[in-house]
Amino acid sequence: MKKIAIDMDEVMADFSSKHLRLFNQRFQDTLTIEDLQGTRLRQLRPHLANEITAIIDEDNFFRDLDVVEGSQEVIRELSKDYEIYITTAAMEHPTSFHGKYEWLCEHFSFISPMNYVFCGDKSIINADYLIDDNARNFAGFRGQGLLFTAPHNRDVTGYTRVNNWYEVLEFFKNDIR
Repeated sequence: MKKIAIDMDEVMADFSSKHLRLFNQRFQDTLTIEDLQGTRLRQLRPHLANEITAIIDEDNFFRDLDVVEGSQEVIRELSKDYEIYITTAAMEHPTSFHGKYEWLCEHFSFISPMNYVFCGDKSIINADYLIDDNARNFAGFRGQGLLFTAPHNRDVTGYTRVNNWYEVLEFFKNDIR
């Protein structure tokens, strides 16, 4: 069976909406998801970079993120023909482990926790495909990267792009097993 490695944040879990909402509440700002097109929050407000990171590092920030539309259904469907691994770069925010683990167990209970990979450098992942919103994770990855559209990567080119989970399903329907 071929293996698909899937990033969690901005691919399965809606990270940006919660981060932006908390930022706006705390700093009385009015930024929208549209403001994040092609950039990141800390680039828009560099004078608040430490505070922006601190929001992410709060206990259980990751525990109640919304599920990205279609991800559960499509990943369940793909798991019939592929080995699925969740590969999340949790080392960037070590306080995220517990929240991410609980979130995955709740929303993706059909994936064994033995298939959760909490890592830093994703080049160590041995899979045929990597679905990720951050193109830097394709560096050194030996399989095929699929860039999952997120606000910050709008202008990134040079990769096979999937805009949503229904496009992911279509891509794999065409895959020769």
